[in-house]
Parts: sequence; structure tokens; C-alpha cells
Amino acid sequence: MPNRINYELVMEKTIAALEQAGERPQLLLHACCAPCSSATLERLTGHFAVTILYYNPNIAPPQEYHRREEELERFVRDAGYAARGVEVVELPYDPNEFYRAVQGLEQEPERGARCTVCYRLRLEQAARYAAAHGFGWFTTTLSISPVKDPVRLNAIGCELAEQYGLHYLQSEFRKKDGYKRSLELSRAYGLYRQDYCGCIFSKQERGV
Repeated sequence: MPNRINYELVMEKTIAALEQAGERPQLLLHACCAPCSSATLERLTGHFAVTILYYNPNIAPPQEYHRREEELERFVRDAGYAARGVEVVELPYDPNEFYRAVQGLEQEPERGARCTVCYRLRLEQAARYAAAHGFGWFTTTLSISPVKDPVRLNAIGCELAEQYGLHYLQSEFRKKDGYKRSLELSRAYGLYRQDYCGCIFSKQERGV
């Protein structure tokens, strides 16, 4: 069985190559919430001109969706990223997009096939937006979570990058204490941290 790709090392080499070439490309960062964005932005904004895309039709109920989006906006403002040109773009919220995508997978366990479909749904929308708005690069904050599968995320991202003529920044943001740093920043800024992934199925599985 081949060794798993070291996505952190791949990202470091990618950034080093860009710096050597004197490039600071525009990057579209798909984000699920403020805590996951916190340490991710800290890693990326020195190397990329970042715009955040909040597209998460999986999140339920609507109050939860809007609370996470508002916390993301607040963090970007309070941490000084807005003043440095980081913008949050929110796409229309239509939970039916998620329910249609995962139809037939409702009974799948968390981290199973339903999650793979959800990853692809959100990353493909990010790729479409990036291609339509002149971004050369895109990636997602999802790899900072200890419960998300970086292998699936990066495979999907690279596939979509090829399909849409983009570069996907392969990552595993939880490495090098990235997840720990997100906890520290969440405490420092008083960020709301959700206790389930986002969809109604994960909420039910967690019993919250």
C-alpha cells in the first residue's frame, strides 16, 4: 500500500515556489465557519490574496447557518483581515441543494459516503465561482478539522481544479498544530464553536 501524501509538505513546497517566483495569487477559500477559518487565514494571507466563499447548503437549521456566517464575518472584521482586503462572499442558502445531492444516503454514518458527496458539492461550487471570477487558486478550510478526511478532500479538489482549469492548494491545515491554533484563536476572539458538523444527520448522530 503506498504511503499517504504529506499534504502539509506539498503545500509548503507550493508556497515556497510561489514566493521564489515573486507571486501572490488570488485564492478563493471555501469556509464552513469562523473557527476553522481562523488559523487557516493566518497561514494563507501572507502568501495569497484571499477571498472567502461561504457556501454551505448542508448546514441546518437556518438559524445555525446564519449564526456561523455572522461569526465568520465578525472574525474577519475583528481580526483585521477585512482591513487587509479579505472579503467574505456568501452564496444563496438553499438546503434543498444538499438534500438532493445526498438523496439515498440519509442512513450513511458520519464520515461515510454522504460526507464525500457533501465535500464535492461545496468544492465544486467553489471551483465554479473561482473560474467565473478570475481566481487562479482555490482550497477549503475543511482540512483543519480532525474529523474530516484530507485524502478525499484533496482528491476531489485536484480533480475539480483540472476540470475547471484552476490550481487547487492541497492542504492539511490541522498539521503543525493548526487545529490547536484554531482553538486558541476561537478563545481569543470569543468565537461560537458548533458541537456538530452542520447537517441535520450529523446533528442527529451527535444527539444535539
